[in-house]
This record gives sequence, structure tokens and C-alpha cells, in this order.
Amino acid sequence: MSLFSLIFQSDTYLCMAFPVPTRQDAYIVDFIPLASMDTVHHMLLFGCQTPVSTNSFWDCGSVQGTCEDEAAIMYAWARNAPPTKLPKDVGFKVGRSSGMSYFVLQIHYGDISAFKDHHRDCSGLTLRMTSRPQPFIAGIYLLMSVDTVILPGQRVTDADVACDYTSYPIYPFAFRTHTHRLGKVVSGYRIRDGKWTLIGRQSPQLPQAFYPANKQVTVKYGDTLAARCVFTGEGKTSKTYIGGTSDDEMCNFYIMYYMESRHAIPYMNCMEMGSEELFQHIPPEANVPINVSPSHMNSVMHLGQSTDDRDYAVVLDTNKLETVDQDYHFEQVSAWPQSSLQLGQVSGLALDSDSNLVIFHRGDHHWGADSFNNQARYQQRSLGPIQQSAILVVDPSKGSILKASGRNMFFLPHGITADKENNYWVTDVALHQVLKVSSDGKDKTLMALGEAFIPGSDNNHFCQPTDVAVDTESGNIFVSDGYCNARIIKFSADGKYLSEWGAGSSDRRRRIPFHIPHSLVLLPDKKEICVADRENGRIQCFIAETGEFVKEIKKDEFGGEVFAISYSPTGDGLIFAVNGESLSRPVPIRGFVIDYSTKDILDTFSPNKKEFKMPHDIAETRDGSVFVGDASSKSVYKFTTEKLHHSVKKAGIEVQELEEMDAVVQTKVKQDTSKTAAIQEKQTVVQKTQPQLEADKERKSPAKLNKGERVLPVIITTLLLIPLVVVISIGVFISWRKKNQHEVKSEPSSVRGILGKIRGMLFTLH
Repeated sequence: MSLFSLIFQSDTYLCMAFPVPTRQDAYIVDFIPLASMDTVHHMLLFGCQTPVSTNSFWDCGSVQGTCEDEAAIMYAWARNAPPTKLPKDVGFKVGRSSGMSYFVLQIHYGDISAFKDHHRDCSGLTLRMTSRPQPFIAGIYLLMSVDTVILPGQRVTDADVACDYTSYPIYPFAFRTHTHRLGKVVSGYRIRDGKWTLIGRQSPQLPQAFYPANKQVTVKYGDTLAARCVFTGEGKTSKTYIGGTSDDEMCNFYIMYYMESRHAIPYMNCMEMGSEELFQHIPPEANVPINVSPSHMNSVMHLGQSTDDRDYAVVLDTNKLETVDQDYHFEQVSAWPQSSLQLGQVSGLALDSDSNLVIFHRGDHHWGADSFNNQARYQQRSLGPIQQSAILVVDPSKGSILKASGRNMFFLPHGITADKENNYWVTDVALHQVLKVSSDGKDKTLMALGEAFIPGSDNNHFCQPTDVAVDTESGNIFVSDGYCNARIIKFSADGKYLSEWGAGSSDRRRRIPFHIPHSLVLLPDKKEICVADRENGRIQCFIAETGEFVKEIKKDEFGGEVFAISYSPTGDGLIFAVNGESLSRPVPIRGFVIDYSTKDILDTFSPNKKEFKMPHDIAETRDGSVFVGDASSKSVYKFTTEKLHHSVKKAGIEVQELEEMDAVVQTKVKQDTSKTAAIQEKQTVVQKTQPQLEADKERKSPAKLNKGERVLPVIITTLLLIPLVVVISIGVFISWRKKNQHEVKSEPSSVRGILGKIRGMLFTLH
């Protein structure tokens, strides 16, 4: 009998090891599986320091296992699952300080009949990696039954697992269920103060991918995590035990979560049998099997990945892997401005008709706890108006001041825009007014809406209005009002009240009012106006003529806060936004580029060395540059774009060059597998900082995305080909962008600067 006939049989576990392709810390930010359920039952990816073997592949279903040291599971796949997408700024840490210098891929072949006639299996896994430190580290929490026995002929057998949670808070974002053929439904819960809250529930007979978890669930010290697997023994003539073969069963509930990087110990498991007393209170849904029809199963298999928060999309079939989108990235221009602008709290940014940047700042005035009383009346009138020039016109290329105006006019500036005649429209929250101001340096007020220092909610008064937008065609004026009102008001060009409206919703029964409509932007090509609803963490858009609700953009990445928005008609429309420190979730404070049509986040950005403290307004220029004004740090930041493009066809075969080669790593790899999905690792999680909801109080970012670090996008494609019967090999794709002399450079763009070009190389080897 040949070696392969001895090794390769049904229920074979094959493993291969692949060294992490860097000695530095690196972060996995994407997984793309390549497998077919015709041959592969499931795949597991482990990280460890010392694999059992580094030569060729080995049978890891035997006593050898996967690693000499402790193996940490990082990813799991079964049954034609769609790819898992990690949230932005979340990654699995590998490399130098992670304790993981090798990947070990385990593939369980449940049925080898498909390998007759020299069939080749191309199953494997693609990883996307970066050397850029991630603010949040991903991890896996596994709840697994190890002692369940399913009796033959018994209609229902429950496998219950539960453990108390005793570490830092974790934030689940995906879950996965796994059993073999007898599993009907698997459910996972968080138990807090006796209340069961669902994390995820799924039939394990559907593609066993990671599915989105209940976004409302967090897990903290003192909670209990619990899972139930429901099996049936009908049709069986003998007992079924938990084990590694397809004739055995498994009961696994995986929770994929993230936590702050400073707490990162990213793995944990639970194998304790849950008490009968505890599981008497499990919700009835956990006991209801999910029936799966063949047609439903097929439809699920062809689902693509979620469009939310994707860097790029993948189209996957058995022979081909293609990217169909690009990565867009903004970097700070560190040398801008070339000299200090001597700013106070920066409250507003705008572009004039000459494409110059207009900055609205508060000089030596500050919005503090004593600025207003309980009736929103300004309490510091005795200070007088701001004596400095509150409006600065700045050269967007160099940052030099071209004009200065607005002395002795304002008390607490907030929003600003410029009309086609280059007049400035501003809001002052102390005055409770909207003012039209000339830009000729004479500091002349051309129109005043509202009554000075008198807050109100009628047609003639505002209460701390935040921003103003002017329709260039009709001259109509839109005002977001504001900190103590919750409305958008529309005026004619001559200041006549026309209409007003509040927050919109596709379901009127669940309409949530504005909570500080903070920033406005007109979409001229769409005849719409959008508002940043700050404390609700959302962007809402309306038909400008009627106020009819159009759409809402609300992302977990906003963390419950959206401070400001801007718009570019590039493509189908791009919305630029900045968030703030959040009370609900500890997300980085940063800028966003959002596709208006799909609502996808195309890019995020933040300063290289410093961090955003309270980004208060954002503006985008015609050449594609983006400016962010930060009220707390009294700064304005400039960002320009680069484009990262990945295109791979016929994985493992084609070599594609993109202009210049920076660095190429070539590696031949072998094959590796592990028999059990049990992992014993620990994880810790995020402790959130708490922002204050007081208007415009200084905020501090809970995490920073360090843009100054070099980026190492790595794509590793693993192809398992068993020789003769199955040939085993791996394709490695690596694109390396080095700092300094190998720095990625952006090039001029025909679409307003959002499209730059990376210079690198994608190298394919097998």
C-alpha cells in the first residue's frame, strides 16, 4: 500500500505550516477561504510558535496534532462559507511579540470519493496582512462541549456549555456555529443579572461561516457566556460521542470579538458543562430546530460578503479569485501649514469660490461649562466680542494666510459656508443668530437671522444654531438648529421663513428625533441636503425642496458620534465625515470617506503623530484634498490621497506587476492540519473611555490609528494539492510598501484626487 493510500482516507486531517512572513509585528485584517464541501469538511487556522513539522504536510489527526506548544485558533471555515470581514482598524496580531511565528492550516477531508480519476483539490485560505498597528485586536472565544453523548433514536439531545466571564470587556462582532450531521441548531448567549441576551443563533447545516453578531451585546466582568447545541439521534443505531471524525459530533460556538490593543490577550475558551438550574431559563428559541432546504442552502452558498466596511470585494469561484474594488487611503500632509496660523478653537471650515480654505475660529474665547445658563442664554457678554480676526482665508497648498476679517463681530463662532458671491454665512451660538457677512474685509453684516442673544424655537429665533448651507441655484438658506432645538429650517434668499422639519425615518413609528443636528452639506447634483446628527451618530439626507427623508447612514465605526460632513460629487458621490469620542463604543476618532450610494466606508484617516481630539468640521477641495478643523487642539489638518490596488487572477498562477517593485518575499510552504477545534487561549478586552455630552467640551480619542507606520499589505494564498491524488502547494502574494526611499507616492487624479496609484508589485509563486 502506498504512502498516500495510508495517509489519505476519508476523515483525514492534513496540516501544513507556513512561517509568518515578517519578523515584525503584523496584523491579519482579512480572511478569504478557498474550499469546496465536496471534499473538505472544515478548515481551521492556528497560530503558534513551534509547529509539529515544518517539512511538507503531515497527518495531524493522529497524536501529532498541530503544534508543539499551545495552538491559538484564528479562523474557522466549513461548508462553502462566504468570507469573514473584520471591522476597520481590527486585526489578529501575529509576528514578533505575539507569540505566533507560524500559521498552521488544518484541513479535514470528510469524503475523498471526489478524488477519483486524479481529481485535484485547490482548497486553502487567503490572508490579508498589514504591519500598521491596529487600535483593536481581534480574538476568538470558543464555547465547546467535550462530553455530550447522543443516544440512538433519541429525538432531542442538548449539549449545554457555560462559563463566568472574568476579564476586560469584549465586543462581539461575529459568531460561528459548528457541528456535524446531527446538529439542528446552535445558540450563544450572554447572561447578565439573570437576563439572557442572544449573541447569535444558526443552523450548523448552513454554511458554517462567521455571521454578524447581535451588535447590542457587550460582555464584561461578571457576565456569563452560555451556548446550547441541539442534536437528534434519530436514524442512528449506536451512541454518538464528541470527537474528530465525521461519524462523531462536535458542539462549538465561536465568538469573534475585538478589544483595545493595550488589553490584548486575544484567545479564550469554555468547556464547562452548564448546570440544569441555569439552563432552565434559556429562551425557548434555543430549542427550536432551524430547517434548511436544499434550495436555501444553495442560495446561502452564493451570498457575497457584506458591503459594510469593506476594503475591497471579492468574487469567488472554485478556480478564480478576483478583486472588484480598490482601497482608498488619505495621508496627512505633515508640512502643512508651513507656518503657525495662531488659531483659537476651530469651529468651522469652508471653501470660497476661489477654492481657498476659509477657517472660522474663536480666538481667545472658549465654550466652557459656564458659557450658558439653563435657559441657553450666554453668560459671558461682559468679555465683549472676539477681538482677533475670526475668519481667515488660507492658501490650501501652503497654508499661508491670504485674508483676515471678522474682528469684534462674534462671541462664539460655530458653522460657516461661502456663497457664490464669496459672502460668508456663519452661525454664532452665543448670539443665537445666522449672519451673512461680506468678505471684502469691511466686516459688514449683510443679513441677520434670529434675535441677538435671545434663544427661541419659533420662526424668528434659533437656539444655538450650528451650521448653515446655501443653495447656489435658488439662494435658499438652510440652518441646522441646533443644540437646544432639533430641526432644519429653510429660508428664502432674502431671509423669509419657508419651512422646517425634524429627523426622518423609513418607519414613522420608530422616528428618533435629532440630537444636536451639528453640520449641514448640500448635494447639488442630487438636490439633497444632509445633516450630521451628532449625538445619534448618524447622517440623514433629505430632498432640499420638500424636506422629504431620503436615507440614513449609521455605522458602528462612528461610535455613536458624527460631528461634521462634507460632500464631493466624485463617482456616485462621496461623503466625508468626522466622528467624536463616543459614550457607546470605544472607537478611534478619525475621518471617513463614504460612498453615498452604497453607504460603504471606503477609507478612514487620522493624523500621523498627534491624534484628533475633537474634530469639529471637515472640508474637501476640488483637487481632492481634505481639511479637518479640530476645536480642542486648535489645529487644522490637511490630508491627500493614495490608492492601493490589488488585482489577482487565477490564484497561484499569474504574476502581475504594478509599475515598480519595492520588495518581494518568496516562500515555498508545506501542508498542516489539527485534529480538534479545542483551543486553550485567553483573551481580554476594551475598557471604554466615557465622553461628556456637554456641548463642545474637549474630547480625547480612545485609540489612534498610527498612519506614520509603514504599511505591509500581504496576501497569502494557500492551495492544497495532494500529489497524484491531491497535489499540495501554496501561493504567496506579498506587496510591500516601505517607508522613506520606498514610500508610496500619490499621483494626479482625474477624479478629484481620490484616485492615486500605488507603486509596488504583486508576486505569485507556487
